[in-house]
Amino acid sequence: MIKPKQPRKFVAPTIPLAALLVAILFCSAPAFAVSKDMVQLQTQIQALQDAVARLQQSNDERMGAMKDLIQQSADSINKMGANVDVMRKQLQTQQETQSGKVDQVSGQIQSLNDSVDEIKARIATLQKLMQDVQSQQQSMSAGMPQPTSSTALPPSNPAPLTAPAPAAPAPNGKKGKPSASIPQAADTPGPAVPPADELYKTALGDYMAAKYPLASSEFGDVVKYYPDNPLSGNSFYYQAEINLRDGHYPAAIKAYDAVLEQYPDSNKVPASHLHKGIALFNMKENEAGTRELRTLIQRFPNSPESMQARSKLSGLGIPVTPKH
Repeated sequence: MIKPKQPRKFVAPTIPLAALLVAILFCSAPAFAVSKDMVQLQTQIQALQDAVARLQQSNDERMGAMKDLIQQSADSINKMGANVDVMRKQLQTQQETQSGKVDQVSGQIQSLNDSVDEIKARIATLQKLMQDVQSQQQSMSAGMPQPTSSTALPPSNPAPLTAPAPAAPAPNGKKGKPSASIPQAADTPGPAVPPADELYKTALGDYMAAKYPLASSEFGDVVKYYPDNPLSGNSFYYQAEINLRDGHYPAAIKAYDAVLEQYPDSNKVPASHLHKGIALFNMKENEAGTRELRTLIQRFPNSPESMQARSKLSGLGIPVTPKH
């Protein structure tokens, strides 16, 4: 008997477990690789962040050190500036003290010079008085009659007799008798100018008494009547001093120039250079004042006025010698 054909059943193919595992592994491999790259990237980022943090910390430390150095440098500069200021003040004080001492010494020397001038004027006046007294004595001796006693011995060298001058006629027209004992009076002269030393002595006395306008006028008389006398150089100098004291600088400079140009041998030349330079500085003519003081230092390097000129230039920050 023929059996009927039964329909075939579909049988799913069986996949071995090992193959399935391999397939799973192969499918998960790309995801694992991506995860690994992410981990490496995160690691690198973290390392970079750590490096940046360390660099930032290092920079902060360096900036702190630099700030400390800058602060220390600023403190040092401030201390140096303070020390420089102290030294400058000390130097200025020393210069002022030295200048004051030089001014004091110069003033004392000037006072001595004035006293010497006054003494010279007094000596000249005394000499003039002595000469006048001697002249009067000689006139009186010449007018006295010679002794006529017979017992008097004649001089070994008798002087020749001179005829007496005729007497002036009497007012009534009669002739007067000549007299050898009465000298004839000369014609009455006009008002005479006092000698130079007397004029100068009077002017110097008024100057020492602070009567400056009167003294200036009297010094002008010395210059007017005795221009060739050395005392006229001193008179010009004191006129300049009066003008300098009153602030009349151009007039003072003109009088100082008169001393320097017309009386180069006067003992007032160094002081005239110095005070002329000071007057020029007071007039804001610094270049001319500098030249004048340098001329003084060059001509009279060892004089007290030269020391005062050096102190003046140093106080103004001007070199004593010109720079070439």
